[in-house]
Amino acid sequence: MPIALLALAIGAFGIGTTEFVMMGVLPEIASDLGISIPAAGNFITAYALGVVVGAPLLTAVAVRLSRKTMLLAMMGVFTLSNALFAFSPNPTTGMLFRFLAGLPHGAFFGAGAVVAATLAGPKRRAKAVSMMFLGLTLANVIGVPGGTFLGQQFGWRATFGVVALIGVVALAAIAKLVPHQHQTTNTSLRGELGAFRKPQVWFALAIVTFGLGGGFASLSYVSPVLTDVSGYDPTSVTLLLSLAGLGMTVGNVLGGRLADRFPLPGLYGAMTALAVVLLAFTVTADSKIGAAVTLFLVGMTSFMVGPMMQARIMEKAGGAQSMVSAAVQSAFNIANSIGAYLGGLAIAGGFGLVSPNVVGAVLAVVGLTLTIASSIYDRKRTPDPAPVVEIGAETGEDDSTVDAVDAVDAEPALPAQDRPEPVPA
Repeated sequence: MPIALLALAIGAFGIGTTEFVMMGVLPEIASDLGISIPAAGNFITAYALGVVVGAPLLTAVAVRLSRKTMLLAMMGVFTLSNALFAFSPNPTTGMLFRFLAGLPHGAFFGAGAVVAATLAGPKRRAKAVSMMFLGLTLANVIGVPGGTFLGQQFGWRATFGVVALIGVVALAAIAKLVPHQHQTTNTSLRGELGAFRKPQVWFALAIVTFGLGGGFASLSYVSPVLTDVSGYDPTSVTLLLSLAGLGMTVGNVLGGRLADRFPLPGLYGAMTALAVVLLAFTVTADSKIGAAVTLFLVGMTSFMVGPMMQARIMEKAGGAQSMVSAAVQSAFNIANSIGAYLGGLAIAGGFGLVSPNVVGAVLAVVGLTLTIASSIYDRKRTPDPAPVVEIGAETGEDDSTVDAVDAVDAEPALPAQDRPEPVPA
């Protein structure tokens, strides 16, 4: 695999850390800024909103830039915003800087996915994309627990200061390792937006939203499940979340390999496995060992879907890949919001702490159904190998009539030796 993927993975590691570590340092932020924990939770929402807005907006603004320049610009915004957030004097400015930190998220992953796929070639495209996303999943194994510990020991500002330093390292790595990839001469905003006229692109975004939404419905409420249902001590939750992150890492790598070899069967399998594992969690949550094993499997099956769908949507978009690749990240964050919201409704409705897993299983089944529908649409859109005969059959024309018309328009016949070779239609 190209060494440039290491630079992309470092950037993904920083982005993954800043996105998810907030959940671990909310008490410290709330105490330092003098707000409640629910109010501090708005920092998570602000970041997600930044991702949803920034992915299409920044990709559109920078559509004519080379992809390396785009990556450097996005990582620069990311680094500066996290540094400013670390020095936030009050909740209002903090909310603004978190929103700004989320803006480059989707555009970075969108451009990075195209770069990774281009460098690796068509036969290893999904694997290359998964290598970049490996940084995102490793953030849940190393970055989030480490950032949480750092915030508990030295304050939350130290956590985001280190995130900004990771951004500086990523900037240097991208500048050194990523080759220049100029946009094609016909690249335009209209061309990029034109990809959204393709139904398969919308199918892919919907599959990400519902399929990954199933995993987030479970993971959003896993901490109280582990303490109140499984019986774990609160101090063990950080280690268990690392186990979920390890599952995400394994799933990301496995999903990339399956997507290159068995695209649709792999996606069917991942969606089915996610639904089954989430339903199983409603039973295994009562056991410490069972909960730990199932938590790993939830992370694994959820993140198998990511590289598969990133590769699929790039394939369906044709030459206009930057905007749709960024849109996947918007769909990812919408999935996070939908899963957490519906899971919370189930708990608030009195169905218990494990009920979000049932909600997640339903969402995964919806994702599987959309995948099947997308496959059926693909088969119906397969070009007919003999379109001329089809047209004649549909219009009711007689073949002799068609031949007669052709004969009228044809030039006088030449001797056999002077006839030019036929030009394929």
